[in-house]
Amino acid sequence: MNSAWLRATPTHGDNAIPLFCIPHAGGNASLYHPWRALLPAGIRLVQVCLPGRLERFRHPMPDSFDALTQQLADAMLPAIGARWAIFGHSMGATLAHEVVLELCRRGASEPQLLAVSGRGAAQFHRPGQVHLQDDDALCAELIRLDSNNAQVLAQAELREVILPAIRADYRLIETYPARPQGVLHCPLATFNGDSDPEVDDASIAGWRQWSHGPFHRYAWPGGHFYLHQQRAAIVEAIGSLLLHD
Repeated sequence: MNSAWLRATPTHGDNAIPLFCIPHAGGNASLYHPWRALLPAGIRLVQVCLPGRLERFRHPMPDSFDALTQQLADAMLPAIGARWAIFGHSMGATLAHEVVLELCRRGASEPQLLAVSGRGAAQFHRPGQVHLQDDDALCAELIRLDSNNAQVLAQAELREVILPAIRADYRLIETYPARPQGVLHCPLATFNGDSDPEVDDASIAGWRQWSHGPFHRYAWPGGHFYLHQQRAAIVEAIGSLLLHD
């Protein structure tokens, strides 16, 4: 399963459910590395490695969100069996939703769980202009979402390395047309921090219209990047949904 796009942890058994995890705009696969020690034996972590970061630093980001969806679906399709699940945070949630729809159009089975984190449903999406602004404005936006970014972004050398990929990600999500095609039947779960400025009750509840399957909603203390502090609780919830429900 390991490829440029997918990094799978060693499985605990042939029947382990692969859980594909997609990072946020500007994020990378290492976001989910701590999950390896938390996931139960019946679930196998598969980290999605997007272009423009880490070992894919020199790989260009696709020109559109649709192209990104198509390329990720190309990578995932051979790894999809009868049982699988997917989790995405922020931009990764939108990408998870779109790639599930695309995989289903290609004949793949629906996942046992589509889990979306820190992102409102597609009908609440609004275009943005952050990707068109200068580096200082982009950094201000990143610090607004997570004050911990201030220390990293204060270093000019690091800014030069990481901002191009972040800007490319913002361009994709801010120009995303938000026209998903199709309604699923799989379980869908939403995850968010209760003080996340990027989502509200209506945009989270709006995910209900995208699947006829069971709908689950989780919220924990925290802002947009609540998942750093709540990873154990998130993993426990995912494990319960996949292995016990």
